[in-house]
Amino acid sequence: MQPTRTIHSYPDTTGRGRPVSVRPVSGRIPLSIALLSAGFASLGLSPAAAQVAASTPQTTAASSDAIKQREQELEAARAQQKSAAEAQEKLKSDIAAIGQDRSKLNQQLIDIAAQVRSVETRIGDAEARLRPLDSREQQIRSSLNSRRSEIVEVLAALQRAGRRTPPALLVRPEDALQSLRTAMLLGAVVPELRARAEKLTGDLTELVTLRKTIATERDRLAADRDKLGNDQARLAALVDERQRQQSTIEKDMAAESARAITLSQQVDTLQGLIAKMEQDLKSAAKAAVAADLQGAPAMLNGKPNLGALKDPARLSPAVAFASAKGLFALPVNGVKIRDFGGSDGAGGVEKGISLATRPGAQVTTPCDGWVVYAGPFRSYGQLLILNAGGGYHVLIAGMERISVNIGQFVLTGEPVATMGTMSQVASILATNASQPVLYVEFRKDGTPIDPGPWWAANEGEKVRG
Repeated sequence: MQPTRTIHSYPDTTGRGRPVSVRPVSGRIPLSIALLSAGFASLGLSPAAAQVAASTPQTTAASSDAIKQREQELEAARAQQKSAAEAQEKLKSDIAAIGQDRSKLNQQLIDIAAQVRSVETRIGDAEARLRPLDSREQQIRSSLNSRRSEIVEVLAALQRAGRRTPPALLVRPEDALQSLRTAMLLGAVVPELRARAEKLTGDLTELVTLRKTIATERDRLAADRDKLGNDQARLAALVDERQRQQSTIEKDMAAESARAITLSQQVDTLQGLIAKMEQDLKSAAKAAVAADLQGAPAMLNGKPNLGALKDPARLSPAVAFASAKGLFALPVNGVKIRDFGGSDGAGGVEKGISLATRPGAQVTTPCDGWVVYAGPFRSYGQLLILNAGGGYHVLIAGMERISVNIGQFVLTGEPVATMGTMSQVASILATNASQPVLYVEFRKDGTPIDPGPWWAANEGEKVRG
């Protein structure tokens, strides 16, 4: 039983006053108020009308919480530092276990480089998914902020309606008429209020859902970025070990690299650079001779023997370049912004392709080959040239740092360079490209050719080391 309350008394026909007792009526409107108020409060959008009471903060409790939070942060930092130290020790141990076994080192390099590129892809996908979510969240927030006055009005009206008492049962004719008029007015207004309240509730519900989805995506993104950092650290250590072993074999590597840069300043064209390197530089000439002597790799049932790519100890191409059409992976994760034969923005045509990449992206080799040049060249920034055998050369430019040396034989999928934070290629800079761009060019007997037929159509068709 709900308690009764006396509203007022009216004189009856006998002249005696008699109180009229009524019961408060509950409805769905107060629930709407609660939903809206809770939604605004949880999202930091509470208008003044939705703020019923404010609690005074306890200074002592706040200080205690702050100290506890700092202690937790310090403990987390210590745990992270300990974990990093343990990972570094394990990495050193793993590299020591590899020792001078080049095949194991090569396989580790290829595997970790593939992991790095896979994580880069996941990060790019996550960022692409977050962009429309963030945009939609901002739209809803802007809409709610622009309707603050409406929110206040709706909440206030709902609160008044929720507190409104029913009319007295025994009243004068004038009061009855007024009650009827009020009821007619409320009958017209309440549906509109309900519709507006439901619209606001719908927006709040969508906003809450969006925030949960965004939080989940950001957690995944943070985990992938942590993994990328760990994988990149491991890859850098493996690359350093590979180059240390290579420098042990090639004692005069530093002198050769310096001579290569000197020779590169004496030519103006890429074809001239290739010819100069393979004729006048001892290590590049040795690599070119090796490429010519190897001949075409054996075929398996008239098709490229892809199984040979699984041998990390090979010292010559596993698949003949001419036979590898439709098998190569792009050397970096990115979006193609210029294609072979298109306009180069300077009145000429493109002789290769250009890929916009992430800053610091990992660059791997699309094929087996010998390094005949590695260093800066003219307007190409850092340039890497591979002799793939059979008269084919692969040119890759626009990186910030190259991690292989002239004369070195590299395997398909092996890490050879990293991108910087902006384009290093002058022709791309002229178009105001703000992100790093990798330029790739294939040549046959000195003439640029369309690399399109060599790229794999999908992930499953790419050759792997």
